Amino acid sequence: MRKLILVKHSLPEIDEAKPAKEWGLGFEGRVRCKPLADALMGYHPDVVISSVEPKAYQTARVLVGLLDEPTLPWETMEGLHEHDRSGVGFLGKEEFERRVEEFFAKPDQKVLGAESADQAHERFARAIHVALEKHSNRTLIAVAHGTVLSLFVSRLANLDPFPLWKSLDLPSYIVLALPDLGLLKIANSVA
Repeated sequence: MRKLILVKHSLPEIDEAKPAKEWGLGFEGRVRCKPLADALMGYHPDVVISSVEPKAYQTARVLVGLLDEPTLPWETMEGLHEHDRSGVGFLGKEEFERRVEEFFAKPDQKVLGAESADQAHERFARAIHVALEKHSNRTLIAVAHGTVLSLFVSRLANLDPFPLWKSLDLPSYIVLALPDLGLLKIANSVA
């Protein structure tokens, strides 16, 4: 059975002086890619795509190297990036979580940056559908980000997006059956 595997990127190295969209993986983030690769190997992926943000494409690059598939194709793709948080500076954990909860609770409003939850979902869903058309009849791994993954999956599976978002570790993955996008599994790959 063909699958879509949505991966939340691995642990980034936080730099409060830079926007989150510029953060890359640190040493621990790279280390955490090994259990992720071990968990995903059994799905026999055919192609890996990722967001253009460094923490996502670095997760994809490390993942491809660990999957024992030396010819596994991978590419970055526009539209898979995190919701646009332009104009929002660094927030502490509690404040960030409060704002993300509000983001999910008011999906038609721009409460955390320049993009509403509805806008982020529409953009991300469109990119996923383009990727599925381009890579038809293949098992696809898409490495992206927590809020857009939570928006996409919660709307497919009728789940509350905030608890889903909170449950996803760095990294984690969600397996969907194709072609119907039925939810098969949500898992954190770091014990």
